[in-house]
Amino acid sequence: MAPINVLVVDQQRTFADAVAARLQMEPDVGIARVAQSALSARRVLAGQRFDVMLLDADLPGGDDLPGCADASGRDQPQYVIMLSDSAEAERILAGVRAGAAGWVRKDESIRHLLRVISGVTRGETWVPPSELGRVFRLLFDQQNGNGADDPLAALTTREREVLAHMTDGAGRKEVAERLHLSPHTVRSHMQSLMRKLGVHSALEAVALAGSSPGALASGRQ
Repeated sequence: MAPINVLVVDQQRTFADAVAARLQMEPDVGIARVAQSALSARRVLAGQRFDVMLLDADLPGGDDLPGCADASGRDQPQYVIMLSDSAEAERILAGVRAGAAGWVRKDESIRHLLRVISGVTRGETWVPPSELGRVFRLLFDQQNGNGADDPLAALTTREREVLAHMTDGAGRKEVAERLHLSPHTVRSHMQSLMRKLGVHSALEAVALAGSSPGALASGRQ
């Protein structure tokens, strides 16, 4: 397999260089670039391919960068992992809504960061376990406030099947294996169902599905 190309974007030069240097020691990870500002990161997004962007959650002017990566027009998906000194549920949810696939504290080990990098490239979403409950409660509260009787009514049978397996904790590759589909097809279904549900991430779609008990029962058969 080709190495996972990583873009490190952090305003702290020492931290960014240290992370990049450590990742370069891994045989299955490559470093595309290191950027220290939102402006330089946008320049990279405009002209260079990468698989994962490690983004400083406190980067000045960087709030739209997850969306920029998602809308870059590349054939292959580009994933964003937010890095921060803290991990409050409200900030994590804001990052996920902006398009991030994960949130990792900067004091976590490089081994943990590598597991998250590998996971998001398989279609997984990573939230610190200590905040996962609060993130889901926030999502439930927000979705229940929308007043929709059946938010999943617009989904096709196949989209319900994909979402059902996502709620069971399966990543894109595992969903593809379970349903005998290609990962690209599963990704297309995920994008379609998220668009119909008006959400920006798999985590939000799963939370919304959880607010409709029994709605996905047929998708697990």
